[in-house]
Amino acid sequence: MGSLKPNTQYIHERVDNVVYAREFGADPNTRTVVGWDYDHEDPKFDPRTGDGRPIRDHIMENKLWGEIRREAKTNVTLQKALDRAIMIYKLSKDKVQ
Repeated sequence: MGSLKPNTQYIHERVDNVVYAREFGADPNTRTVVGWDYDHEDPKFDPRTGDGRPIRDHIMENKLWGEIRREAKTNVTLQKALDRAIMIYKLSKDKVQ
């Protein structure tokens, strides 16, 4: 089952070859990916990812974040920086909702 709500109007927006949807009147930052063009001319475009970046890029980014989290266990300065980043992230998410 999808995440669409019954009796709700949606705005669909296209950025490059990715289609987004958000509820009518909602903040544009709340939009979610609902589709993309498969016949994208860019050979690096990957429809399996939400932003079209190649899946390898996502894997490498996740690997990097894993390495950063592991290093932060023994690096106090890095852990403090991550704690601040997490705090900023959570505060920004609370502000949007």
